[in-house]
Amino acid sequence: MTPFTEKVIRVIQSIPEGKVMTYGGVALAAGSPRGARQVVRILHSMSRKYKLPWHRVVNVKGMISLSEDESSSLQKIHLLGEGIVFDERGIIDLKKYQFQPDFMD
Repeated sequence: MTPFTEKVIRVIQSIPEGKVMTYGGVALAAGSPRGARQVVRILHSMSRKYKLPWHRVVNVKGMISLSEDESSSLQKIHLLGEGIVFDERGIIDLKKYQFQPDFMD
């Protein structure tokens, strides 16, 4: 496992209930500001193994990036269950709900 992958896993594990981070925010916190696509890959391949709170990672617009299927609905259900509110367009207010980790590698 690469050091970047290890950092991404730590960052995602640190997102508290009721907060979200963007893919780019996770990448930045893990030390690679342009690594958002790698964050997607890591979430896809390692969420189950490392019990990552995958549902707390959204796109830069504050929206769920998954296509309209069961995964998208499940992500929204998880977020709603943690008290995160979506507006009528399905957007999360990042100013209110975005998590900023204390550590920035």
